[in-house]
Amino acid sequence: MPVTEKTASSPSNARLLIDAGPIGVWIVVYNLSRMWFADEAIYIGTGAYMLAATIAMLASVRIEKRVPPMLVMTTVIVLGFGAMGIWLQDPIFIYVKPTIINLFLSWLILVSMALRMNVWKIFFQHLFTLPDEAWTVFSVRWAIWFQFLALLNEFLWRHIGDGTVSESARWFADFSITESFWANSKLAILFLGMGFMLAQMPLLMKYQAMAAEDAEADADEKKDA
Repeated sequence: MPVTEKTASSPSNARLLIDAGPIGVWIVVYNLSRMWFADEAIYIGTGAYMLAATIAMLASVRIEKRVPPMLVMTTVIVLGFGAMGIWLQDPIFIYVKPTIINLFLSWLILVSMALRMNVWKIFFQHLFTLPDEAWTVFSVRWAIWFQFLALLNEFLWRHIGDGTVSESARWFADFSITESFWANSKLAILFLGMGFMLAQMPLLMKYQAMAAEDAEADADEKKDA
């Protein structure tokens, strides 16, 4: 089955705002809150992030004229763990939220593939049409990427030294970071994610070239006929 890149239903700048907007809101609100309400900054930032994530989800539904399942599922986790963290005044729920989201997505991909129902293909076939073997490679790469992000978040939050994290949670006793470092690392992780997505382009372009060759061959056959 050849690959064809389908036209996105929303402008690229709107898609960027939907994907990156909540992170931007989180970083701005968190850092501003630390100036006046240092102890409450994690909760204020989380509340702002929950609101921004909800708005982004609704905007995506309106722009794409469809319910994006992955965005809905991750937003539900964001709202659930964010609400528990704020209600219980326990930042651990907020710290582990990225781990839960990334592990959920990784295992969602792997389990669906084991059941011969590639959920990544279901989610993104409106953007690309790939042969099944390419979808397998594409999906496994994302599953591994999500596992990496989960591990990275676990490493970071467990070494927050100025919060409520117990020293027994640390993997390395002599290493520590600040909560602010953890909070602002989301921006760096966002750029890492963009780099990872760009790294998938050779795979997609390979099948695009194959599709172009197939289309040209079909056109020649029709012309000869």
